[in-house]
Amino acid sequence: MKSLIKLIQEQIEYFYLARRLSLYELKSSNKNNYLGMFWELLNPLTQILIYWFVFGTLRDRAPVIVNGNETPFILWLIVGFLVWIFFYQASIEASKSIYTRLRMLSKMNFPMSVIPNIPILSKIYIHFGMLVIALIVHQIYGYYVSIYLIQIVYFIFCLYVFTFAFGLIMSTLSTIIRDVHLFLNSTLRMGLYVSGVLWPLTMLSDFPKVMYILKFNPLIYVIDGYRYAFLGSGWYIIEHWKYGLYFWAVILILLLIGATLHMRFRRNFIDYL
Repeated sequence: MKSLIKLIQEQIEYFYLARRLSLYELKSSNKNNYLGMFWELLNPLTQILIYWFVFGTLRDRAPVIVNGNETPFILWLIVGFLVWIFFYQASIEASKSIYTRLRMLSKMNFPMSVIPNIPILSKIYIHFGMLVIALIVHQIYGYYVSIYLIQIVYFIFCLYVFTFAFGLIMSTLSTIIRDVHLFLNSTLRMGLYVSGVLWPLTMLSDFPKVMYILKFNPLIYVIDGYRYAFLGSGWYIIEHWKYGLYFWAVILILLLIGATLHMRFRRNFIDYL
């Protein structure tokens, strides 16, 4: 618990610096592109169109049922995918964030626990841009802004904390064992197909045990919450409060594991260069 408290203190103390570094990283990674940071939005949008064409065709463009209401597949897909692409990209970047900066960090008086937060904050700016685009598309389809959209603030925080907790663990393990980063990349790609992003988990209603096991994935809680907020389907936080308790229990466990691992090994990170 002491490790977790110290971790939180470091994040709060150096949050402003991490935010500035994340902006610099985002700008520098796109400075040589003619379209600049627009590519950061164009890439996920292109993927959404491809998945919509493939999986929409397989489902005959059938609507998806969300809390008893029929929803166009494209809207259902957009919201789920923007959550997934943020988690995927931020986790991959966070997992290699420490060992790719070890030489620089060895010369600075800077807590290494803040480093995984830099790529995550960098990706969250893109996430905000995708949220605006998703909101515009929903307006075009007649799903106007409702009071339920307030929930999105809570679920953005959920997504951020989950990604940070996961990224902290992976960044520590990847620094010690480089193969972890490669394994993570392959594993997360598979996760796209079992997280309720491309097809509704209700399709497994004839296999309730499989559907129950898949819902152990905390990201599904966030994805469903985003969909309720955008589609105005209800107060997901209240209706699924038990799932919320499970989510935060998992987050606490991940943070404890991540903080303990990081504090245990970070003094020796330089030895893994």
